Amino acid sequence: MDDKGPLIYIVIGEDSGDQLGARAVKAIKALLGGRVRFAGLAGERMQEEGLSTLFPLSEIAVMGIINIIRQYPSLHRRGMEVVEDVIARNPDLLLIIDSPEFTHAVAKRVRKRRPDLPIIDYVSPSVWAWRPGRARKMARYVDHVLALLPFEVEAHKRLMGPPCTYVGHPLIERLDVLRPQAGERGGLDAPVLLVLPGSRRSEVSRLLVEFGEVIRLARERHPNLRVILPAVSHLRGLIDEGLKSWAVQPEVVVGEGAKFAAFRKAHAALAASGTVTLELGLSGIPMVVAYKVDWIVRQFKWLLTAHSIVLTNLVLGRNAIPEFLDDEANARTLADNLLPLLEASPARAAQVTALEELDEKMTLPDETPSERVARIVRDFLPS
Repeated sequence: MDDKGPLIYIVIGEDSGDQLGARAVKAIKALLGGRVRFAGLAGERMQEEGLSTLFPLSEIAVMGIINIIRQYPSLHRRGMEVVEDVIARNPDLLLIIDSPEFTHAVAKRVRKRRPDLPIIDYVSPSVWAWRPGRARKMARYVDHVLALLPFEVEAHKRLMGPPCTYVGHPLIERLDVLRPQAGERGGLDAPVLLVLPGSRRSEVSRLLVEFGEVIRLARERHPNLRVILPAVSHLRGLIDEGLKSWAVQPEVVVGEGAKFAAFRKAHAALAASGTVTLELGLSGIPMVVAYKVDWIVRQFKWLLTAHSIVLTNLVLGRNAIPEFLDDEANARTLADNLLPLLEASPARAAQVTALEELDEKMTLPDETPSERVARIVRDFLPS
């Protein structure tokens, strides 16, 4: 180990990894003080923690399998640059965060050239839902997985993956902004409905028309229904254009603060599948979830091995939240399942009761997710 302290090399591939990385870096520094150094790839948040980056994150932040295939030559070249930099810097630990298509390719090549270097993977790929054979392959080049979801520990054990520890989802550090204070969530006599059509252009394009018809049907049953649509800023133009065909115009809000303020008011939600379902669950909001995929992905749906595409259902271990895919995600079916959630009904009561179980399953008793990550990282560093 260098006299200046251990060197941790971090590899991320997109903004979500930058957010997790920044919190992890802050917690590691708090635990180890000035003894630790960092290198690798960093976005804005990690750079605010004092890290520099080998190259801008925008050059590799690619979403979707089609775009990955199109940009493979560039991604491969950049990945090889990262590998060479890891070898040249000779770190004490490699921490890869999310973006498995990029970060795992780097880890595999580093393991071949530095088999003694500890490699930790922060955020497990969804081996429990798709391509389960990846878990066993990961065990060859990953020494430990830091899981965001509690059921992933058992999944890696069952699939013969690397040792795995549940470190907590970052959302459990934000319960104060997700949950209403006294008086913020009113009564069902004036229900508030959240509409969340997704954070990607393709999701919004496929769901917005159906969602508009669901809202029309909901307003017929509840004339005083208030509808709020938290929009992702970079999709605001697409959303505004799509809303022109809606018979009922929602209140569109932008920004994280406005989004979570809406969460604290809402009684129910109509949402695209994604992390937002876990946000809604921890906020205690009953929901109906929809998702539509492109025609290429539809051909491979039979390969899915999970019982649900909804994170909240996966954490609960049962399908407490109704979910509808592709052709099933039509306005009439969605409305039939959503309308009971806007009033005192057995369906609403059952979801509220189920969502109360999330705390027991997800909350860490004595530390934050970032603190647990820092502790495990420390244990892999040379003493």
